[in-house]
Amino acid sequence: MIGSIAALGAGLAVIGAGIGIGQIGGKACEGIARQPEAASKIQTAMIIAAALVEGVALFAVVVSFLGLK
Repeated sequence: MIGSIAALGAGLAVIGAGIGIGQIGGKACEGIARQPEAASKIQTAMIIAAALVEGVALFAVVVSFLGLK
């Protein structure tokens, strides 16, 4: 039973990260479409934000698997 709860937690973390990265990418595309001259600044901020979201998701997956004990 504990293993399935950990798997559920890992799955929720990955779903949350997917939603977050999707939102970041969509908003970055909107920003670039509105101001093409600021594309490099928007892209840099997008990559940093996506990396932070991915790091939090990885941390959540590790914490959920540590709960298997």
